Amino acid sequence: MRIGILGLGRIGAFHAATLASLDAVDSLVVTDPVAAAAAAAAERFGATAVDSPQALFAAGVDGVVIAAATDAHPALILAAVAAGVPVFCEKPVARTVGESLAVLRAVQDSGIEVHVGYNRRFDAGCVAARKAVLSGELGELHTVRSTTLDPAPPPEAYIAVSGGIFRDCSVHDFDIVRWVTGREVVEVYAAGGNRGAEYIAAAGDADTASALLTLDDGTLALVSNSRHNARGHDVRLELHGMKDSIAVGLEDKLPLRSVEPGATFPAGAPHHFFMDRFADAYRAELTAFTEVVAGRTPSPCTVSDALEASWIAEACTRSLAEHRPVRIEEVRHGMAEVGRA
Repeated sequence: MRIGILGLGRIGAFHAATLASLDAVDSLVVTDPVAAAAAAAAERFGATAVDSPQALFAAGVDGVVIAAATDAHPALILAAVAAGVPVFCEKPVARTVGESLAVLRAVQDSGIEVHVGYNRRFDAGCVAARKAVLSGELGELHTVRSTTLDPAPPPEAYIAVSGGIFRDCSVHDFDIVRWVTGREVVEVYAAGGNRGAEYIAAAGDADTASALLTLDDGTLALVSNSRHNARGHDVRLELHGMKDSIAVGLEDKLPLRSVEPGATFPAGAPHHFFMDRFADAYRAELTAFTEVVAGRTPSPCTVSDALEASWIAEACTRSLAEHRPVRIEEVRHGMAEVGRA
């Protein structure tokens, strides 16, 4: 199959390398607003470089991968759907929930598959955790802990358009909590602070945050995030049930140092970057997308799925600003009122 890639920045180039190595992919067509980036990718991967998204769609692609800046996601998704081409789009669908809702309305009856890139759904540990929950081997869950700690904050320019830590970073935790437990979040209470980069506070954002999520069956989920984890990129998930407890990410590259006498765990070099931590998950994710393109499977993470994580992020952002619990239905209702205005 012939796959198009829109955006050849850090993640786009990474996806190009992965796609070029897949047996199901025969050729790539690439484009980027920076012509040199597209040319470099074309030379490296034997791809065809074109000068616009329109030219890419005209090149006869079977599916497209959107790895462009977030603000470009809605228009590119809609262009792909209009062209009748299955699309993979890195999260988020759009910068705001309102824009995401507009995309959902536009694509939900199109018959074209849209796969949103929440890569943790393809991490082997998270897949095993989901199976353990669904099989009942953990018993009734009572506590979930999800952690994402980055080794250093993103650049100032990125923070300015990120939408805030809950929309940009924590949203991965929100999605994986929903997916692994099979439950919905009904209420959140969030707190945050700033311990480092001044430009994050100046943007009205937090660089360290926590959220307490109440799920619809009463399970409590604790989400912890920070832009400052000097030891490395730390992503973990714990699930505690009435019969058993399990953990994802508890392995030798865990960026956490034990001070227990005689302890030798973890023994490996810590994960430093998300591409290191999730290299296999990204490959599995794009392999799954080729199955979507081939028509063998539906999207494993739809626009509707992605929107659910965004509602949680919106509720947490409001909770942090107003120092109170916020119910998800409150946020949904508020957006519905805006849509009717």
